[in-house]
Amino acid sequence: QVQLVESGGGSVQSGGSLRLTCAASGYSLSSTCMGWFRQAPGEGREGVAHISWSGGTGYADSVKGRFTISRDNAKNTLYLQMNSLKPEDTAIYYCAAKGRPACGMLKPSVFGTWGQGTQVTVSS
Repeated sequence: QVQLVESGGGSVQSGGSLRLTCAASGYSLSSTCMGWFRQAPGEGREGVAHISWSGGTGYADSVKGRFTISRDNAKNTLYLQMNSLKPEDTAIYYCAAKGRPACGMLKPSVFGTWGQGTQVTVSS
């Protein structure tokens, strides 16, 4: 059974940092594009970052230079390091597996396996 479990969310002040973790079971992260998405209250789910099977990365403009996506294949774990957090980063963050090696566009609709999400709250 494929399962993705996020952790590491919490409440921080503006300018703070958090590192999100996504642990996979029943699935090898190294063979597929993985992504981080977020959904704020009343908003649609938006792409934050993705990483291909070869390590190529892509980011939403709103997080470039502040967030870093990475993967530890030995631990079968995906990470999202978030620095210089802003109140507008407040959302539920989800990790997702695409099921294909290359990433392409950072759209939720092309990712087939999702975690349950972890809440990130940034106060001003």
